[in-house]
Amino acid sequence: MVSGQGWAGDSTPPHPSAPRPQKPSSLVRPYAVTGGRTAPRMKFAMEALVSSVTSEYQDISLLSPEYQAIIQLTRNVRSVAEISALLRQPLGVVRVLIADMASEGLIRVHQPALDAGKPDLNLLERVLSGLRRL
Repeated sequence: MVSGQGWAGDSTPPHPSAPRPQKPSSLVRPYAVTGGRTAPRMKFAMEALVSSVTSEYQDISLLSPEYQAIIQLTRNVRSVAEISALLRQPLGVVRVLIADMASEGLIRVHQPALDAGKPDLNLLERVLSGLRRL
């Protein structure tokens, strides 16, 4: 466990030139959340939309904190990439969690329609327009 002064139980202060972290690091590493899995059970694009199928009044307190956070976020339809950014978790981790939740019936994944593997030109134009505005 990391404390304000080096490792917990270590009485030596960190080196003066060592960068100080802004926030304490997470105690659970992302790969631990997925059980070490890096590939989702189902394939979907990062722009795929995700929506919760649980009702607002359904008790989700028995689910993991990650599942609870994703369910709360997907009460409004969001993309996989957006969920990843809002949770501040790697995209691969979020994909694994979303695939697991979809197989358990907790959320629904809406795949974008692609014509014979060709990207949607309208979508690409909107993305390019958004990037230009940045």
